[in-house]
Amino acid sequence: MSLPKSMVQPLLIWYAENARKLPWRQDITPYRVWISEIMLQQTRVEAVKPYFERFMRELPDVKSLAEVPEERLLKLWEGLGYYSRARNLQKAARQVCAEYGGELPTDPAQLQRLCGIGAYTAGAIASIAFGRRAPAVDGNVMRVWARLTADGRDILQPAVQKDAREDVAAIIPADQAGDFTQAMIELGATVCVPAGEAKCGVCPLQAFCKALSEGMVDELPVRSKAKARKRIDMTVLLIHDGKHVLLHKRPDTGLLAGMYEFYQTEGVMDAAMAAQHAGEMGFEVQEVSEQIAAKHIFTHLEWHMTGYAVRVASVDTAPAHLCAATKGEMGSTYPIPGAHRVYRERAEQLLN
Repeated sequence: MSLPKSMVQPLLIWYAENARKLPWRQDITPYRVWISEIMLQQTRVEAVKPYFERFMRELPDVKSLAEVPEERLLKLWEGLGYYSRARNLQKAARQVCAEYGGELPTDPAQLQRLCGIGAYTAGAIASIAFGRRAPAVDGNVMRVWARLTADGRDILQPAVQKDAREDVAAIIPADQAGDFTQAMIELGATVCVPAGEAKCGVCPLQAFCKALSEGMVDELPVRSKAKARKRIDMTVLLIHDGKHVLLHKRPDTGLLAGMYEFYQTEGVMDAAMAAQHAGEMGFEVQEVSEQIAAKHIFTHLEWHMTGYAVRVASVDTAPAHLCAATKGEMGSTYPIPGAHRVYRERAEQLLN
């Protein structure tokens, strides 16, 4: 079953009356659409709002993004997670400057050749910013499509996603492509939400929904189960002398690449073991206190962390791979991942 063209007009009317007021929907430009779409990947709308506004103030165009130092870029992204998104944004910005004179191309195929831009993001930019009849099918739209058509196949399968894009593309109105794209996304985000929460009673597409008529809303979409995440136990040491705390820069590739974290090592230590470990690193340990537990979930693994505040006589004896940061530098200079947010907050309290 394909999507009926007759659903377009009631959907657009609903969107005009119910669309949320979001910062990236004001003063729509290709750059603003692009940045917002990348930020919104796997991140809640409310969490993105302040990041988007701060990012736009400091990096208002492609050229400024292409030229900003990487550490500053990561600092602006700090807390959003999935930091490869920020690096890919900068790589793409440099591509745009080198190949397109600093202006994002209008063609979806050309957009997909830019680093970090896939079929969905290309469709979103092309339709919302340029009015192109390009489908933008994210998880929200896949859910709407699966329910409207009562398609019981696994929506994570490429062939199913291809069918959905083709169905959506076939009914995009030429004169309101951007509004249609945003309406489909908005419907999935606010009304046609996951099983048990769908607000079918206020959905503008009730009359077109095959899943609703067949009592299948809670069964769709079908999604294959994700593999269990790997658990890693870590011990985090806030090694400080009251004025500085020690940070470690992660490798330039891999998980949290290039970010700064507090000293951590795999395994679980008690306070005595933590003191011994710091002593073996060459520090004169004065006090070990405050066991601080925290957990952070990544896509494929979980960190289960046990942390200690370790006061030392001086951080000047630190190994070369650690750097000393003041309270102010943690806030302004060093990008620290959200995985260590609890420890950063405690470190700020420890320092004068």
